[in-house]
Formats: sequence, structure tokens, C-alpha cells
Amino acid sequence: MANYYKQQETQLVEKTVKIGRVTKVVKGGRRFSFNALVVVGDNNGRIGFGFGKAKEVPDAIQKALNKAKKTMVEVTLKRTGEFGENVTIPHDMVIKYKSTKLILKPAAPGTGVIASGPVRAVMEACGINNVLTKSLGSNNPINIVKAAIKGLSNLMDEKEASRRRGVPIKELFK
Repeated sequence: MANYYKQQETQLVEKTVKIGRVTKVVKGGRRFSFNALVVVGDNNGRIGFGFGKAKEVPDAIQKALNKAKKTMVEVTLKRTGEFGENVTIPHDMVIKYKSTKLILKPAAPGTGVIASGPVRAVMEACGINNVLTKSLGSNNPINIVKAAIKGLSNLMDEKEASRRRGVPIKELFK
């Protein structure tokens, strides 16, 4: 059983979005510490993020990775193509998180990931390879990543939407 979890953990994609240096001025001089924002995904619809702080960069990244693995969520994806190789999102979405506004749109096969750095890391770690995005408002990477994951976790396919609304699928698209 433990081997299964280790095997599953090694298949995770880890992307470091941002490393920041923080300086605290004290009586004896400057004290440096670091923070790291990391995104973890399995390229198959699971995504998580973590933010870690430490005196050294590798320690901050490791703390962020541990938090990211604990906060992973499932994402509804739309697969097209003969073997499901074209992955996009099921519908358009506008996400507001604090002062960040993020627009996500499904894209045709071959479009690629049109996104800024933090959103690109989230989409690639999640396994989405065709999507159009636009980030408005704040460009704080932490808020952008949180907005992207919030939006992806709220995606629904047709079956889920009809079940939640209590309406047959045929009536959803009238």
C-alpha cells in the first residue's frame, strides 16, 4: 500500500512560480529569509498550490511542496481527439479573487496555453493544453494562482450542471 502512494507521488509535476527574498533590518545588520510559491499537479485533472517561508530557498520550496500536495483538488476537464490528447476546460469563466480578475476560455485544439506565468504554471500542471486566459487587476502571483485554482475547481461538465440544476441536459442548451 505504501509503494502505491510513493509511486503516485513521483508522477506529480512540480512548478515553482515565484521565489521572493525578504529583508529584515535589525541592530546588527540585515537578516534575509525567502518565500516560495509552488504549484503541483498530476497532468490529469488534479492541482494544488503551496506557499512556504524559510531562512533558505530549498527549505522554503520544500515547505511549499508539502502544503501543495495536501491542498490538491479535482478539476473537470474536457477531452477531445481520438485519444483524448486535446485537453481544455468545458466552458467560459470569469473568476474574481480579492483584487484579481481572471478570464478563462476553452480553446480549439492546437491553440496551446495562452496565459501569463502563474496561470500557465497552473494550467500545465493540471494537464490543460488548450486554453485562453486574461488576467486583469492585481498582478500578484499568489492571488492569480488562487484565482486560477478557484476557477478550475468550480468547472462543471454538462452532466454535473444538469444534476445540480435538476434540469435535463437537452434543456440546458436551449
